[in-house]
Amino acid sequence: MTSESQTGSTTHISGEAGGPWHTIRETMQACMQCGTCTGSCVNAHAMDYTPRQMWRLVQLDDKAELFCSKTFWLCSTCYYCTLRCPRGLPLTETIGALKRTAVAEGYLDESASIKFYQAFLDSVRRYGRVRETEMMARYFMALKAPIKPMQFTSLGVKLLLKGKLHPQVPRFFGTGKLEALFRKAREVEANP
Repeated sequence: MTSESQTGSTTHISGEAGGPWHTIRETMQACMQCGTCTGSCVNAHAMDYTPRQMWRLVQLDDKAELFCSKTFWLCSTCYYCTLRCPRGLPLTETIGALKRTAVAEGYLDESASIKFYQAFLDSVRRYGRVRETEMMARYFMALKAPIKPMQFTSLGVKLLLKGKLHPQVPRFFGTGKLEALFRKAREVEANP
């Protein structure tokens, strides 16, 4: 983690020259800290740092502080920040690069947002789509909170009665093609 003294000087952890962190930092040096990304983000209220603060941490080379936060994991990749950025920065793609870098460098912690992300992707890999009931069961099991879903029983019943929640969802044809896509993505990530 970083340390900050009364004078405001900060100790930073720098990435290797030419590596993914260096590329992320180079991309974000053009950010003028206007806050449009934060104003555009539908998930900013749930983040420990706003998107603008996250980009400032990147500019300050404060990798350890940034990767200990959950901010970039909560990005829903709606691209609204990218569309509205007055500098035209590829913000959503850069958040994807942050996620890949965090995983590659072992910054994964046991946070709920990461477990949700993993449960979501596992469901898509297996069924070709999200199977909500199983995904949420796996998510709560990963949190070691098997009783927590009981809080949402009334919501689940309402969704079931309205036909919005399906306990059994058939697999889509062509899930082998989807697995090939995931395999190709792993290859690309391994050899950037």
